[in-house]
Amino acid sequence: MVVLGIDPGYAIVGWGLVEFKNNSFKPLRFGAITTDADVEFNTRLKMIYDDLSEVISAFKPDAMSIEKLYFTTNQKTAIMVAEARGVILLSAKQNGLPIFEYTPLQVKTAVTGYGKAKKPQVMEMTRRLLKLPEVPKPDDTADALAIALTHIQAAGSELRQKMYREGNL
Repeated sequence: MVVLGIDPGYAIVGWGLVEFKNNSFKPLRFGAITTDADVEFNTRLKMIYDDLSEVISAFKPDAMSIEKLYFTTNQKTAIMVAEARGVILLSAKQNGLPIFEYTPLQVKTAVTGYGKAKKPQVMEMTRRLLKLPEVPKPDDTADALAIALTHIQAAGSELRQKMYREGNL
């Protein structure tokens, strides 16, 4: 099973592909889609859509996991991130990917075992679980890998049963 994790944004979209096979995790590729602030916003959305569609086409993951939005203060930023998240979801759907959403609490719990873990703890556990020499940069990329790990941990019954039936685990 290959999961594409996404940390949504409009300046930086973190992405990470994690394979789960024979009860172990393997990072396949990871990176960030970046857009410049001086580019018109709708053009930035198209850039995100196009770049993410290329990642999906190139690596053909089995599923996409994405962080649910949670904002308490800046409504303008929340709306812009939500719009970027919309094109991310559209890209996944148009490429036939099932989409799974996780809250920050679910990501922290899945990766560290503790729902109130701090960001550095989540990043370090992600590095350890994936046996990486260092925490990926930018932080959005490490977050995307954590989101992919969350789906693999949470997929449990239905997805794992399907993978077993198909002989992929």
